[in-house]
Amino acid sequence: MNVRRRLIPAAAATAVTALALGTLSACSSDSAAAGNTDKFDVVASFYPMAFLAEQIGGDHVNVTSLTQPGQEPHDLEISAKQTAQLEETDAALHLKGLQPNIDEAIGQSGVRTKIDAATLTTLEAHGAGDGHGHEDEDHAHEGEHEGHSHETEGGKDPHVWLDPVKYAEVAEGVGEAFEKADPDHAADYRKNTETLVGKLNELDTTLEAGLEDRKTDVFITTHASFGYFAERYGLTEEAINGLDPESEPSAARVKELARTAKADGVTTIFYETLVSDDTAKTVAKDAGLKTDVLDPLEGITDSSRGDDYFEVMESNLKALQTALGSA
Repeated sequence: MNVRRRLIPAAAATAVTALALGTLSACSSDSAAAGNTDKFDVVASFYPMAFLAEQIGGDHVNVTSLTQPGQEPHDLEISAKQTAQLEETDAALHLKGLQPNIDEAIGQSGVRTKIDAATLTTLEAHGAGDGHGHEDEDHAHEGEHEGHSHETEGGKDPHVWLDPVKYAEVAEGVGEAFEKADPDHAADYRKNTETLVGKLNELDTTLEAGLEDRKTDVFITTHASFGYFAERYGLTEEAINGLDPESEPSAARVKELARTAKADGVTTIFYETLVSDDTAKTVAKDAGLKTDVLDPLEGITDSSRGDDYFEVMESNLKALQTALGSA
C-alpha cells in the first residue's frame, strides 16, 4: 500500500499533553487471535510497528505481533500458522527490509491493507563509525550471517523508530492508512495519531534538552542501530559490529575503538537486551571501559528498562547522560 506521508502537525506538540501509556495488551503472545474478530485486525511485524498500531488504533483494533517478546526480530522464521493468519487479518504493518521472511509472506498474502513503514519516511545509510574514518570499513561486517542483516534494500538503515521525529512521520502514515481502511473510526484514528505525534514531539524536546552540556559527543554500541538518533542530536555513534549485532569484530576494529574511546573521553560500551553482551564485555575489558544497556527497542521483555517505547527511551536518555557526562 502506497501511503502519502504528511509532515508532523506544528500544533500537535502543544495541543496534546497526555497519551495513555501501557503495554500492548492486545499484542498477545498467543497469535491465534490475529483475525476474524469484531475489531479492525492488524498483524504487526515487530514491537515498534505493534506499538504504533495499538496507540493509533486504540479500542478499535486487535493487534498481533509476529515477533514474540524476547525474540530477536531479524532471526524470525514465520510459521505456517502465522502465514495463514495473514489471510484473515484486515491489515499488515511491517518495515520492509528488516525481516525478509515477513516481507515475503505479506507480499504474497491477500491481506487487504499492506502498510510498509519504510515508505512513510526517508531512509538513510548509516554504518559503523560514521564520522571517524576507518582503516577499512569492511572489517565492521566480517562474519555477517547470511540472511541476517539490519540493512534494507540499498544498504539503508531501518532503525527509524529510534528518532522520535522520524517515528512520528511513520505514525502519520499509519494513521492515514487506518483511516482509509476503516473509515467508520477515522476520526478516532486521526485524534489518536495527533496525540501520539504530540508525545513524540515532546520526547524529541526532552532528548535534545537532556543531551546538552555533554562532555563528549561519541558513544560506542555493539551494533549501529542508533544512527538516526545520533544524527538527530548531534552525536557520533561508533559501532563494534556495524549493522549486524552478532558478527565478531576484527582485532583492528577493537584497537581502533580503544583509541577512539581514549581520544574522545568515552567511558562506556553499550549493549542491547535481545543480543548477547559477550562482545561488549570483551571490548570493554580490553579498553578499560564500563558496560551499560542502550536499548534499540526491537522488543520489550521483563528485562527491559521500561514497559513501553516512551519509558525505554527515557531510560536510554539516562544511560547516555551518564556516559556522555551530561547527567
